[in-house]
Amino acid sequence: VKMETVERNVDNVELGRNFTSELIRLMGIDSKVKGFLIDGELHIDVKTDKERRLIGKNGKALDSLQLIINLMINKKLKHSIHLVLDINNYRKRREEHLKKMAFRWGEGVKKKGKEIIVGPFNARERKVIHSVLKEDPLIKTETLGTGDIKRIKIIPLKDKD
Repeated sequence: VKMETVERNVDNVELGRNFTSELIRLMGIDSKVKGFLIDGELHIDVKTDKERRLIGKNGKALDSLQLIINLMINKKLKHSIHLVLDINNYRKRREEHLKKMAFRWGEGVKKKGKEIIVGPFNARERKVIHSVLKEDPLIKTETLGTGDIKRIKIIPLKDKD
């Protein structure tokens, strides 16, 4: 049973890597593609000189590529696996940027004593922002909107003295 699981995981990684390589090649872009599993998620990392074409504005093209590749893989596998696609470590850079911005927004809200609304953000980005700001007992956050892309309200709280 263990050997079947290992083989299936290797097959999943290889399938994801191959789908991604071929799709990017068909787009006329040279790339190096690596795949690996982390906590049951299929991670595909792409290195390329054509980063802007694959990432798009605010990661929109990257999110679309991830969705397409994820759908193709899950259809082929006949079981569901979650894919995380990254181009030249964009997702990590974006996460670090969002953490810094969340901290700044939180400080501004506390200093001015007025709520602000930021965004829109996808679920992954909202999670980063909420997790940074939940550490501060002087502010709270709320998600606003419907659909996949939503805004975040950052609200100052009165001192609990």
